[in-house]
Amino acid sequence: MKILNLEKENFDELVSSGVVLVDFYADWCGPCKMLGPILEAFSSSRNDVRIIKVNVDQHEAIAQKFGIMSIPTLMLFKGGSMVSSKQGFHTIEMLNEWIDNEE
Repeated sequence: MKILNLEKENFDELVSSGVVLVDFYADWCGPCKMLGPILEAFSSSRNDVRIIKVNVDQHEAIAQKFGIMSIPTLMLFKGGSMVSSKQGFHTIEMLNEWIDNEE
């Protein structure tokens, strides 16, 4: 599934249905840059999870709303509700295990 970059304040609409993995990141963040290719590969392997990337420098209000204090922070939404979050770098295997165990 394609990774979407949040470009306008439609966050609530984007996470309102299905399984959505939100990546809070910044362009200057080293671990965020390392996670980027992992998320690309992950998105190619899972058609049941939509990925939304939120640049915390461009969308400060959303980052504040969710209390983002460190990046990368990943949040898992199901049916519009945040069900879990994780911080730091993760492998594809770790992402699959996390999402599959949150069912």
